[in-house]
Amino acid sequence: MSADDVFAPETYARGVPYDLFRELRATAPVCRVEEPASGPWPAGAGFWAVFRHADVRHVLRTPEDYSSHLGATQIRDPDTPADLAFVRAMMLNQDPPGHARLRRIVAASFTPRAVRELEQAIEARAHALIDGVAARGGTDYVELAADLPVWTLAHVLGVPERDRRLLFDWSSRVIGYQDDEYAGYAAHGGGGADGLSEMGRAAVAVRPALRARPDGSAVNPRSRAALADMFAYAHALAEAPRPGSVMAHMREGGLNREEFENMFFLFAVAGNETLRNGIPGALLTLLDHPEQCARFVREPALTDSAVEELLRYWPPVMDFRRTAARDVELGGVRIRRGEKVVVYHASANRDETVFPDPDRFDITRAPGPHVSFGHGPHLCLGAHLARVQLRAMLRATLERLPGLERAGEPVRLSSNFQNGLKHLPVSWRTAA
Repeated sequence: MSADDVFAPETYARGVPYDLFRELRATAPVCRVEEPASGPWPAGAGFWAVFRHADVRHVLRTPEDYSSHLGATQIRDPDTPADLAFVRAMMLNQDPPGHARLRRIVAASFTPRAVRELEQAIEARAHALIDGVAARGGTDYVELAADLPVWTLAHVLGVPERDRRLLFDWSSRVIGYQDDEYAGYAAHGGGGADGLSEMGRAAVAVRPALRARPDGSAVNPRSRAALADMFAYAHALAEAPRPGSVMAHMREGGLNREEFENMFFLFAVAGNETLRNGIPGALLTLLDHPEQCARFVREPALTDSAVEELLRYWPPVMDFRRTAARDVELGGVRIRRGEKVVVYHASANRDETVFPDPDRFDITRAPGPHVSFGHGPHLCLGAHLARVQLRAMLRATLERLPGLERAGEPVRLSSNFQNGLKHLPVSWRTAA
């Protein structure tokens, strides 16, 4: 494998290339990576990839040098200047002080106190999900676990229960377009309008059918045009938000139209996908390390350290982009203003200078400075809520499904961004 393989989505369908990351940390910690066309992804200008923990953290904490705003935070460039201008209104794609203003508007929904008020409900939902399948003796855990982050987001956003599947649909379209299976789901609309609320049906009615531009190039699924139905739903939901919900804070916070639509995108998609991939990945990690799994079940006091080790070992997001705001030097490499800089969280979390024996999974490891939730001003606002969901679902699964084990090979998502599983067949003992 070569450095260019860290870009290819098909690389990750086989597994995260940790051996390559280790080699690059030692020999080319900041190196140039080409960006060829890949399926619906058009060719790009290439980027500087950053692999060492110290360099990754430096990039993430210095927005004056490495901007989230100049080119946004995805490796793929927005298709048009208008698309770039739109996504720049997202909190994720802002630099200080604009980022801090947007963060303050919704931060009240994610304080430890606010999350504690949700914790019991999340635990009850996790138990209900597991109890609902316990008599079957087996399931696809990815499908099962996907319900909890969608349910939690629906609660936080005030989305009616019958519209929850729309959150799943939007995430599949945005995150999974590099993968044939997810793209096929999206192409068929993720289900029709049956059973949806009136505003859900109205949103589906304006779901764009366009998948290609007049020149034949694929429409970026993250663009405003491709997500017209999601934004129509967001505006309808905001007409009468549930008091105290994120939607209420957004409505009261003075957001303009573009900021509002991007904030809804951020919660509806990013807040879903992190756990949709992280929970199955965490369970697979535990099942592949049976001694550690047994200790997790046997010693509840290890839960918090286990969650941190799982996040380090299976980071749900593998990379994020910045754009050089001026000419800089990083790792002995000269980077010019305007060039893409992509930090690899998955590599930083296995940096041997920070994590002794980093490829060893150990739930007793003292929690270290993993970057699975980022670092610096963009440290994930929902990190505490994510930990609560991860902890609740794993404990419910392993404590209530005796003899849990793999029932087939897991199938990975083809994505150079999300560290995802599409399928994880599992089985367990049932009562006679």
